[in-house]
Amino acid sequence: MHDPQAREDYLADHRSFVQRVASKFCRRVLSWDRDDELSVAFIAFNEAMNVYDPEKGVPFLAFTRRVIQNRLTDFMRRENRHKHASLEPVKAEEREITSEGEILAAWANYNRERVEQERGEEILQYQDSLAKFGLSFDDLVRVSPKHRDTRETLMRAAVVLCDDREMRASLLRKKQLPLKELALASGIHIKTLERGRKYIVAVALIISAGEEFLHLRGYIKFPEKGGRG
Repeated sequence: MHDPQAREDYLADHRSFVQRVASKFCRRVLSWDRDDELSVAFIAFNEAMNVYDPEKGVPFLAFTRRVIQNRLTDFMRRENRHKHASLEPVKAEEREITSEGEILAAWANYNRERVEQERGEEILQYQDSLAKFGLSFDDLVRVSPKHRDTRETLMRAAVVLCDDREMRASLLRKKQLPLKELALASGIHIKTLERGRKYIVAVALIISAGEEFLHLRGYIKFPEKGGRG
């Protein structure tokens, strides 16, 4: 990303992503004004943008999640070493590696086997999520819109639903699409929503899962307006 302003905007838009990934990794809620781990994670995200290669076939956010986790692992090791420092010299293999070296190593470690493992885990988890709504992968094949305009309309409905906290909570709690509320919020005719109900639910489950389904999100081509990065 060569435009400095666009880069700043992108970084600002993904602060919450960085915070969620780091907090989950550290197993506690992190605060920007209190926890150094967030600064470490944010720097890792920023530097990951410099070396990301889309030709590797790994979604950007999935890659940055791995970089953040690697960086936090090193940070915690250093902190632990400092707390228990002795007079012995630091071993060569324990010395802090450079930022560039660490991130490039993340690419090397993020091999095809690891990618396939993560995708497989996501698919199994997604299958369980669908089952709670009485849906299966076979259902998705049958209900997937054949026309791009229809598909983009239903995706936009799923985005609107997930952006609304009350509608999203209602969907997950009641296991039913809030048709009237969604029609009002999206401006999409309720009959269109009814016909595309299963598809909307399927997409909404991926969006609402956030960082849990980063690989699956990579398969969704959101409409440019209202889409998600």
